[in-house]
Amino acid sequence: MSRPDPKPTRSRCRARRRRAARTAPRPFARRLPPLLAAAAVSASAAAQPGAQPPDGVVLQPVPALHPAPSDAATRRQLPIYLRADELGGRIGAELEATGKTELRHAGIVIRADELRYDQAEDLAVAQGHVRISFQGTVVRSPEVQLQVQRAEGFALTPDYEIAQTGGGGTAERVDFLGESRARVTRADYTTCSREGGQTPDWLITADTLHLDTESGIGVAEGAKLHFFGWPVLVLPQMSFPLNDQRKSGWLAPTTTLTTRSGLTLAVPYYWDIAPNRDATLTPAVSTRRGFEIDSEFRYLEPSFAGAANLALLPYDHVADRTRWWATLGHEGRLPGEMRYSVAAERVSDDQWWTDFPRRHVSLTPRLLPLVAQAERDFGDPDDRLRLYARTQRWQVLQAPNVMDAPFDRSAQFGLSGQGTLAAGLQYAIETEANRFQLPSDPGYVAPQTTPSDGLRMHLLGRISRPWREPGWWITPNLLLNAAAYNTDEPMSNGRTTGSRVIPTASLGAGMEFERPADFFGRALLQTLEPRLLYVYTPHVAQLQYPKFDSAIKDYSFASIFSENAFSGIDRVSDSNALTAGLTTRLLDAATGAELLQLGIVQRYLFTDQRITDTGVPDQRGYSDVLLRGSTNLLQPLNLEAYLRWSPSGNEFERAIVGLQYAPAPFRVLNLTYRYARDVTSQYELSWQWPLYEPGGRRPARNANASCRSAWYTVGRINYNNNDSRVTDSIVGVEYDAGCWTARLGASRWSTGVNQTNTQLIFQLELNGLSRAGTNAMTVLRENIPGYRLLNEGRNPSPGSAFYD
Repeated sequence: MSRPDPKPTRSRCRARRRRAARTAPRPFARRLPPLLAAAAVSASAAAQPGAQPPDGVVLQPVPALHPAPSDAATRRQLPIYLRADELGGRIGAELEATGKTELRHAGIVIRADELRYDQAEDLAVAQGHVRISFQGTVVRSPEVQLQVQRAEGFALTPDYEIAQTGGGGTAERVDFLGESRARVTRADYTTCSREGGQTPDWLITADTLHLDTESGIGVAEGAKLHFFGWPVLVLPQMSFPLNDQRKSGWLAPTTTLTTRSGLTLAVPYYWDIAPNRDATLTPAVSTRRGFEIDSEFRYLEPSFAGAANLALLPYDHVADRTRWWATLGHEGRLPGEMRYSVAAERVSDDQWWTDFPRRHVSLTPRLLPLVAQAERDFGDPDDRLRLYARTQRWQVLQAPNVMDAPFDRSAQFGLSGQGTLAAGLQYAIETEANRFQLPSDPGYVAPQTTPSDGLRMHLLGRISRPWREPGWWITPNLLLNAAAYNTDEPMSNGRTTGSRVIPTASLGAGMEFERPADFFGRALLQTLEPRLLYVYTPHVAQLQYPKFDSAIKDYSFASIFSENAFSGIDRVSDSNALTAGLTTRLLDAATGAELLQLGIVQRYLFTDQRITDTGVPDQRGYSDVLLRGSTNLLQPLNLEAYLRWSPSGNEFERAIVGLQYAPAPFRVLNLTYRYARDVTSQYELSWQWPLYEPGGRRPARNANASCRSAWYTVGRINYNNNDSRVTDSIVGVEYDAGCWTARLGASRWSTGVNQTNTQLIFQLELNGLSRAGTNAMTVLRENIPGYRLLNEGRNPSPGSAFYD
């Protein structure tokens, strides 16, 4: 999109005088500056009756060039600039320009060998190598006529380009219908290159093509889509986007082929209801399951926003029943600064996740949540209280096997807060009342030893006094965990009520050292960061109380430096332990970027820990050692590792080692190994790598020419060493032709010990037009770390090649 010229200045006029002196006869060179200035001023004076030409040009400093005004009336009042090698005519009547002519007005730029401008009619007639640009569109033609201020006219036998899509074509005639609309007769359109007279791989031909850059819509009447010269689609009317603006209409069809559902053909319809609302309706038909319809509705209002999805199979021929899937995400504000939100996902039956495993929002496909809450904050950010109410319910999918369900919170009311006190003290507090119940879904099978439903009230408190100075910090803490229970059935001690109070004291401290370092001539900073945490919690019997929401924390660097080994409220580990850790980092001295991190941490128990997840006490002494490291010193190689070593068993309990090799864009190789003793041993390999790139390695962006006929392989494979089988895999190829991309692959995943599902993936993407086939990009992005779209950043921006 072109920008209007700033006002001519005295220095610009002097520069033009010097250029004219070198290129034109000397007598005419003396007349050129007055004519150029007069042409610009007369247009401005004509638009403003009574205005007098200024004696000189006054400069007005501005921080940046302003875009052309969008208001049509304002644009018409802007001056018209005209320059050329030779310029003659009568001011206020007609001007004739020859030799490198250029006319500018409000973002419209016309260049030609010859140009005649009739000021009375506001008509510019340009001939010979004409190039006109405005609103991100460039038209080249042997002859153009244009009413400049109204941006109305025509061009004969033009070539045109649209900056927003990087596409264009040829035509018999282009009629300009204003600053943002054009009608193209006997036209074609493509985003493929035509360099060297080559035939585009794909091409739309149309009797008439309507282009509207303001609404971002192109409409082709009598349209045919040709692919490699073959007409593959004939429509009386076809619309396509000219930018990223939304518009209502049918989207490209998608196809899915799986072993459980067969071939599914879906044709989405997008409905742009309003600037703040839209919906997508997707009717589909499956060869095995029959008709289905998916719907999505999104909304954004001043006081609330959200999205809802519903997938409905009126009659599933395989399952012999009606099936559905629904989600809702909603949040908003109420009077009185109250906030609320709802997040829900529900399905019709237990087998949904095995039949449609890719259609889920929850990270746990067999455990679907429904959470509704409201909250209000009081006070300022440094001393804040929060009052809240919440309910949480689960749907547990009991197929292909039975699993225990977490408790529902049918009612939860709470108050939390944090702030500062005198003498640098800091506090945090939380108190709640919860009603817990096991799910009542018809498909749920309760465990043999049924935990009792009940009511719990608890109070958590913390008071600390942190000291932090450059190079060191220390923080003593006092904590309290108090809880009272009232159960529907007697607890293990025969009572239905009970309470306990558990105090904790801890002291955390750390230091930070740094020194200059050198790595093969590279200036670095090395840090050394020791850290200590001492925790004392007396033993308080808790086995008689329910375990509504407590679970053992994963043994990690984060959990080992916490006071409690359990999450939730119901269990508090007794502790008399000291945790010591050491971390060292290598930082780039110039940028501060981290290039290497190594860490080690271990805990020492001074007494046996009796409250554990297994009920077997942990003996006094040293715990397992945690090691972690990451580095990108050896670019393009990145390495991350997490290890848990058992000194008593002299073996690794857990290990996660990840390696990524990414030497260039569109080249990434990931290898990960996961190990948990007596549980799993798993390898994961994923990649995006070229099979063939003509002309060598291509750049990352704007690589149309250099990537033509490039082949890439993509994939991810998970191999379970314990079961000696591949549990998940996706393998495919991508073909990049520069203006279109094809993706073909197959995905296979496990939904049970002896159950798998396989899906065929195919997608054809015509750059700047549409995509058809399976939604392969989402699958590849979710499964391959570092994956990039082959056409990412392909289209030029209006501010680069289309700038005037």
